[in-house]
Amino acid sequence: MDNQKHQTARILPKQLSTFADNSAESIANLFISLKFTPNVISFIALTLGFGAGILFAMAQPLWAGVVIILCGFFDVLDGQVAAKTNKKSLFGAIFDSTLDRYSEFFIYLGIAYYFRDHWALWLCFFTFFGSYMVSYTRARAEGLGIDCQIGIMQRAERLGLLAIGSLFGSAFGVFDAVMIAVLIAIAVISNITTLQRIYHVKKKEKLTKTSS
Repeated sequence: MDNQKHQTARILPKQLSTFADNSAESIANLFISLKFTPNVISFIALTLGFGAGILFAMAQPLWAGVVIILCGFFDVLDGQVAAKTNKKSLFGAIFDSTLDRYSEFFIYLGIAYYFRDHWALWLCFFTFFGSYMVSYTRARAEGLGIDCQIGIMQRAERLGLLAIGSLFGSAFGVFDAVMIAVLIAIAVISNITTLQRIYHVKKKEKLTKTSS
């Protein structure tokens, strides 16, 4: 596990992810006391992703950025609640992962609608495809029995960049330019992450053959 952490860097600072984990762990107890299950929290995250997409479509990127942050937070929270209540399950894992894909789709769909009369509409498709490939290569690798939680553009980074781009662009009145830059960054770096994961599987296979 430690070796894996040193294989690739992450765009988001480690302190930020640690802060999110600690905050979610603190709030998890509240949701547990309110009888929220991990799957319900995953569904709330999906609803927030859908809401962010609607806000983008309504040309409200500032609020969309806020909702994306909440979506990411609930995405962390469901794992914390599952761990604390000992309710981790195979169904819960695939349910959460599936809703994550739908959530991102709705966000990109909203951005695409916002850019419906702009060339950046096509960029949204490439960005979503890159995001999908990151998730697909991890799922395919883990289906082959290889842990593949590596790469510089994972879901947290994608949501983080979308949120930062929305908030920064709205605050300074340059949303279109900033969001286009964010979409390009996600599209390019997501495909780099996909290649990282493919290479990771190749290296793991080579090590396995060498040791056997």
